[in-house]
Amino acid sequence: MSKITPKWRGFWPALVLLLAACQDSGNPPAPEHSSQLESILERGELRVGTRYSDTTYFEAADGPAGLDYELAAMFADYLGVKLKIEPSYSLSDLFPKLEKGQYDLLAAGLSVTPERRAHFRFAPAYQAVSQKLVYKRGHRRPRDFDDLADGSLMVMAYSAHAERLAQVAKTHPDLKWTETSDMDADELLQQVLAGHLDYTVADSNNLALNRRFYPDLMVGFTVSDEQPVAWAFQKNNDDSLYAALIEFFGEMSQTGVIARLEEKYYGHVRTFDYVDTRSFMRAVDRKLPRYQANFEKYAGDFDWRLLAAMSYQESHWNPSATSVTGVRGLMMLTLDTADLLGINNRLDPAQSIRGGANYLHQLFDRMPESIPPDERVWFALAAYNVGEGHVLDARRITEKRGGDPNSWVDVKENLPLLRKKAWYSQTRHGYARGDEPVKYVDNIRRYYETLVWLQGQQVANTDNDEAKADDADDDSDQDPNDSVNENVTPKD
Repeated sequence: MSKITPKWRGFWPALVLLLAACQDSGNPPAPEHSSQLESILERGELRVGTRYSDTTYFEAADGPAGLDYELAAMFADYLGVKLKIEPSYSLSDLFPKLEKGQYDLLAAGLSVTPERRAHFRFAPAYQAVSQKLVYKRGHRRPRDFDDLADGSLMVMAYSAHAERLAQVAKTHPDLKWTETSDMDADELLQQVLAGHLDYTVADSNNLALNRRFYPDLMVGFTVSDEQPVAWAFQKNNDDSLYAALIEFFGEMSQTGVIARLEEKYYGHVRTFDYVDTRSFMRAVDRKLPRYQANFEKYAGDFDWRLLAAMSYQESHWNPSATSVTGVRGLMMLTLDTADLLGINNRLDPAQSIRGGANYLHQLFDRMPESIPPDERVWFALAAYNVGEGHVLDARRITEKRGGDPNSWVDVKENLPLLRKKAWYSQTRHGYARGDEPVKYVDNIRRYYETLVWLQGQQVANTDNDEAKADDADDDSDQDPNDSVNENVTPKD
């Protein structure tokens, strides 16, 4: 992403007047010296509150990540100021701090509800989510609110879920639930899986991300239809920050930035296959250990887990796999490709993995440099599946249709057109089943992220086991005749 040129210093008053002409609130404009936007610019810092979540803010291997975090960083850059972001585990911490002016805004994946609108203003929406009633697979499925009478239901305090349940209770007086500030949405889902809760409510996007790792999370029914998601800020007579947000989100939408971020974080989890997810998790335990060393050895510049995910998509880690078209092995190489790569036995796991990795590297390097590196890998994977020429054809179609040929979300939309004569007749390489590489890449992304998570769980469990072993060793060293006293200084 190229740096956005700051547009606001010395220019905000005109935009505030322009916005005021379009507002129907009837509130008089705030004096220039008290403008919230001017305060931010003078301070040189945008103060943002957010919450820890896969959908908003989390610490990735290379630093902070999350859709809201990335947008907030872009907005600070847009204003020409530094971003100061403070993540919290609880919504109950965020709203009071916003009211006290400790934050300029909240970028926390907040659904816009009537109750929240009564207390805060909201920027233009950048997403929409619905609310789902979640239960554990194997239990009786609740189909409406009347089915919840005999079970325990808990949601986050201050959440849109709590607001929705309060509305529903007006027509369902027997509906009971509890609210917590001690657990976040992900922890409540864990409570359902552990059997400590019968039900919780989750946003559709957060549930989609969690079901990659916990396929036993099931949807009973829709608690609330789609609601807009937007940033919140103080409700006052000052339109300056709102004007900046309107301009910013307008540009982000027009240039496709929001669509690319949605694709990055959610594009591969829009569909869920329980059987496939469970099968993959079993294969990680039973099959992957046989081949992991070779994936690590030949991954090169790629994460070995991406290579492993790709191999699972190709062959389900079956070294003898063979298709009707003659591709074979763990990486399903064609005979011609194998010959070019110096592979003489496609059914040998090590040779197949080496060949597949080398070929993916070649495709990655041949993709146009104008494609951002973090998206180029999706183009390379699509080329591995459908052929480099067809991917380049799809880029040309994307450009003809006014899209960005360097954006995977735009090319992904146009790849299926290679099935249609009106479009493939204009291309250099003709007809292709262009919908297949779209599914291919989405599946690999799901497998990859699930594998990363499973590996993280293994590391965490190993660390816990080692900590318990260390504690046991410490206990065994203690003389049973010694009295335990917290005030006694341990011996060297």
